[in-house]
Amino acid sequence: IRVPVERTRRTRATRNGDTFDLRRTLRRSLRTQGEPFDRAWRTRRTRTRPLVLILDVSGSMAPYARALMQFGYAAMAAGRRVEVFCFGTRLTRVTRTLKTKDPDRAMHEIGLQVADWEGGTRIGESLKTLVDGWSQRAALRGAVVVLCSDGLERGDPEVLRQQMARLHRLAHRIVWANPLKGSPRYEPLARGMAAALPSVDVFVSGHDLESLEELSRVLAG
Repeated sequence: IRVPVERTRRTRATRNGDTFDLRRTLRRSLRTQGEPFDRAWRTRRTRTRPLVLILDVSGSMAPYARALMQFGYAAMAAGRRVEVFCFGTRLTRVTRTLKTKDPDRAMHEIGLQVADWEGGTRIGESLKTLVDGWSQRAALRGAVVVLCSDGLERGDPEVLRQQMARLHRLAHRIVWANPLKGSPRYEPLARGMAAALPSVDVFVSGHDLESLEELSRVLAG
């Protein structure tokens, strides 16, 4: 998985940059009797953007839950600024569990840790827990947020709409991966998905390994 990056305001010296470095050029010119033969350049630094994965493990997502956990495990291995959450009827942070070197052990421990695995779906309430608890943290501000869910909300769609709007104001970009979108006949008509889409920047499928690889390319882009 290629994690997202951003260009910062800080710069670094480089051989072929996009900003002329007058100070270093003048220092170098002292070696050539004041002639600026050796020009110096700078370019803006890059750093990894925070990546937040929010994975639906409710009953309707059961066929995809393990693949999503493996995707989360790979994301944890690829970047340092990664947070992973699961939800069904409530939100559970599984970041620390996924840091183990044994993926099978991580999957087993998450199965024990997430009490609502293959249960109901409360997307809006779970997002409210996330935004309420993490809105002031660097892990969420300016992050690329990936929400993997079929959007079959069992709660109030208005709550989902409100929380998605809050999350969109905090994040750099929201990517929604929906396994149902893999079908050519799919239309996002479910109340939950319809409520969420106005705050979604990128809407992709997430039904198989190929689509998850495409999701990885979206994150890097």
